[in-house]
Amino acid sequence: MKRGKLDSLMSPSRLRLLQILMALLFFYMLFMSFEIPLVLRTGFGSGSTDGLYGFIGDGLPKPLESEEDMFDKDFPTRPTDDSLSPPYRTKERRVRVFKKVSGLVFNETVLDGNVGKNEFSELQKAVKHAWMVGRKLWDELKSGTIEQHAAAKPANRSEQCPPSITLSGSDFQARNRVLVLPCGLTLWSHITVVGTPRWAHAEYDPKIAVLKEGDESVMVSQFMMELQGLKTVDGEDPPRILHFNPRLKGDWSGKPVIEQNTCYRMQWGSALRCEGWKSRADEETVDGQVKCEKWIRDDDNHSEESKALWWLNRLIGRTKKVTIDWPYPFAEGRLFVLTVSAGLEGYHINVDGRHVTSFPYRTGFVLDDATGLFVNGDVDVHSVFAASLPTSHPSFSPQMHLEMSTRWKAPNLPNGQVGLFIGILSAGNHFAERMAVRKSWMQHDLIKSSDVVARFFVALVSIEGLRISFLQNGRKEVNFELKKEADYFGDIVIVPYIDNYDLVVLKTIAICEYGVRTVAAKYVMKCDDDTFVRVDAVLKEAHKVHGDRSLYIGNVNYHHKPFRHGKWAVTYEEWPEEDYPPYANGPGYIISLDIAEFIISEFEKQKLRLFKMEDVSMGMWVEQFNSSRPVNYLHSLKFCQFGCIDDYYTAHYQSPRQMICMWTKLQQSGKPQCCNMR
Repeated sequence: MKRGKLDSLMSPSRLRLLQILMALLFFYMLFMSFEIPLVLRTGFGSGSTDGLYGFIGDGLPKPLESEEDMFDKDFPTRPTDDSLSPPYRTKERRVRVFKKVSGLVFNETVLDGNVGKNEFSELQKAVKHAWMVGRKLWDELKSGTIEQHAAAKPANRSEQCPPSITLSGSDFQARNRVLVLPCGLTLWSHITVVGTPRWAHAEYDPKIAVLKEGDESVMVSQFMMELQGLKTVDGEDPPRILHFNPRLKGDWSGKPVIEQNTCYRMQWGSALRCEGWKSRADEETVDGQVKCEKWIRDDDNHSEESKALWWLNRLIGRTKKVTIDWPYPFAEGRLFVLTVSAGLEGYHINVDGRHVTSFPYRTGFVLDDATGLFVNGDVDVHSVFAASLPTSHPSFSPQMHLEMSTRWKAPNLPNGQVGLFIGILSAGNHFAERMAVRKSWMQHDLIKSSDVVARFFVALVSIEGLRISFLQNGRKEVNFELKKEADYFGDIVIVPYIDNYDLVVLKTIAICEYGVRTVAAKYVMKCDDDTFVRVDAVLKEAHKVHGDRSLYIGNVNYHHKPFRHGKWAVTYEEWPEEDYPPYANGPGYIISLDIAEFIISEFEKQKLRLFKMEDVSMGMWVEQFNSSRPVNYLHSLKFCQFGCIDDYYTAHYQSPRQMICMWTKLQQSGKPQCCNMR
């Protein structure tokens, strides 16, 4: 019976039907195996979440992608329909070959656009002068005039400097109280100053004290001794490598103090104040010396140990350590002999043979940067003596900083749009800084593959106003060496104007022009040559904003007010408003392509408002753009304004040695870590 049932089920008609169904199922599976990948590829290529891919994506998990994989795909382009595009939108984006000279249009018509107005006319005149002188210098470089002069010099061009220098008080005064150190300092160099502090005088507008209620003046006696660097940018104060400021009377604390600091690129660091108390035992030392020694204070009651403890020590036979209390090292009308020496870890200052303070080296300086000693204030200098000085200056020999290897050459510009263009502001003689950037974060895979493009933007160095022939010749050769460097590495864009601190804004405009017309980048970033950039991190930050939206990313300042008094004062003619617009700090910020296009369009139409602070200028331009199209402002403290923090996006004021150290740590551990050594 069972066999009969099976035969009835497997009758020829039913078996044929089953075979047909299995064949249909086979063809259906074969069809789907071709159709599904095609649909998925279509969904990825569209860059949209609509349609079938969006439907499938809701039900299927999406594969994870690395940042490198993301860059293998083309960035989605914005609509080019004229009805949707703003009037300043570029109709064509033709990628040009690499140019070592900025395409920014400098002509008298543009520069004279606002001369008739009171507002910004002085800045416009400075722009015109810088462009005219710079154009002449650039023509000389192109014609080979400067090259011929440089070739006429011996092969060994290192200048010989004296190992020691002595100046009397009258000679020092005749030289505007400046001792020129042509080749800077080296390890264990020392300078001795003999002087006498003047008696205190009344100040009605004191800078280091606050007038008490009812007082009209305060008695002040202070002086400053500074190791200064060479000023390479017109309008910029020379860097203060060491600022030593004894305040005998008039400090806000009411006590005699010694304050030390540095000023790098016109930004003061954190002050080290010695107020008469010895540095703590757990505080780091400088070459084994404490940062601050103790001196007698009028509020010190000498009750360091109680009477009970004194009797206890006598009973157990413990001897008391003998200490000598010294007075404050400077006194009005009393002669002093001060010596500052350069150690391994910092500067050491002795007064009348006794160690007083030590100041650790800070980021951004090397010993040969100290090309002058300046003394000013309430002091009469009787003589100055410098010894153990270097006899040659490596800063005037770029070959000592530049490593002419094809390994560090910039890759060719890509044929299509790139994700990010990074414009790096640099000065003509910053050979070491540029080389450190090339050997560190510019070696990132995204830059080597041309998914991200980075270029230095450098203006020419002026020799006007220099009375020292040695420094004048050094500056003249900077322009020649700069051109050679640009020709070899292919990563320098020369902006043909004379470098001036108040005209840094022109480099920022040149960065926008290059990012729009030569690179055709989706995002444009500006940073400095002492800024370490985590390329993947800043790009990931930009990707947080939808691709079709305008963005402005950085360490954004809100409601900042201009200084109306003092050294950094901004006049109402320069800035009439009471507040600055929101602006990102200059060491590193990102804008979208449409904002860069707007800036170039307004500049060429002579409508772009210029201001001497380039980061404030960018905030002003973004605010103007924001009035017609909304901008996404992204603020992050990881775009560091001062120094470095862990997990940074950018780190500022990094020396060449720190750049290499940070890149090494990033490669070895994969984690962004700071390097606090020099």
